[in-house]
Amino acid sequence: QVQLVESGGGLVQAGGSLRLSCSTSGRTFSSLPMGWFRQAPGMEREFVAFVSESGRSTFYAASVKGRFTISRDNALNTLYLQMNSLKPEDTAVYYCATDGYYSGRYYPRYWGQGTQVTVSS
Repeated sequence: QVQLVESGGGLVQAGGSLRLSCSTSGRTFSSLPMGWFRQAPGMEREFVAFVSESGRSTFYAASVKGRFTISRDNALNTLYLQMNSLKPEDTAVYYCATDGYYSGRYYPRYWGQGTQVTVSS
């Protein structure tokens, strides 16, 4: 079992930045692939970004590529999502996810509770 706790969400104006964090416990962090998903009101949950166990491989949704950066600190057991140039359409609950595998898309096994990100225009 893996426990995931997200933090760093909040309200920001369009064009601003936020950094989300995801603290992980229950398994050896460096052995876990990890990613971020988001779910906007009335929409299905969608993939945002993925990072491999080592951090050397990353993948992004087209909608965030060039604006968001996923990273991990294996010494701190923490996953990050740096979000720049935020747009109102980035408003959503953001979820940290882990384990599972990536094959064209990411299929995680465990999910965090989510953190709300709201971008005002």
